[in-house]
Amino acid sequence: MRIKVCGMKDEENLRDVLELQPDYVGFIFYEKSPRFMGETLDAEVVKDLPKSSRKVGVFVNASIDQILRTVKKYGLDFVQLHGEETPDFCRSLQFKGINIIKAFRVDETFNFTQLNNYKPVCDYFLFDTKAAAYGGTGLSFDWRLLERYDNEKPFFLSGGIGLEDAETILELKERSNLRIHAVDVNSKFETQPGIKNVEALRAFIERLKVEAIEA
Repeated sequence: MRIKVCGMKDEENLRDVLELQPDYVGFIFYEKSPRFMGETLDAEVVKDLPKSSRKVGVFVNASIDQILRTVKKYGLDFVQLHGEETPDFCRSLQFKGINIIKAFRVDETFNFTQLNNYKPVCDYFLFDTKAAAYGGTGLSFDWRLLERYDNEKPFFLSGGIGLEDAETILELKERSNLRIHAVDVNSKFETQPGIKNVEALRAFIERLKVEAIEA
């Protein structure tokens, strides 16, 4: 099971988290988020991260120019689009050589057929909990809704995931054979916004890494 640790913005905490060898680390470039990275991390620090941990920049309805400038400045491997970005928008970024994770906020009204338009222009999908505003809620959506997902595109599972969810995630994967590429964690592993509880993360990663799940 791959792991993405999102919402990093403190250099010392980032280095501690990297010792756990997460597959992805996420940096939020959305100013309204309490985990907005801003200038709290030096670009050279982010650029020099080990290649084993892919760098993901999270954006909400940012312009293509802003995304491209940020990717270049921090050496990002992926962009995660968390707003209302259209398939054409994704295609424009893809044309520029950008790897894309397109996030969708899921509730019982979510129409999974809309994903077909994004499928050719994204590398992965990410499913998060639907809320009134953009950004994390610390709450999980009803993962049984993923039984409606009939697309072969691998996805990230996100939204209020905590240490106590490890067994449920493994059971979900085993029972449904869903194409879960990675699990995305954030606020449930924090001591404060942007600062991760490394020991809790260690326990979670060790539990999920026992299982070899690949999409």
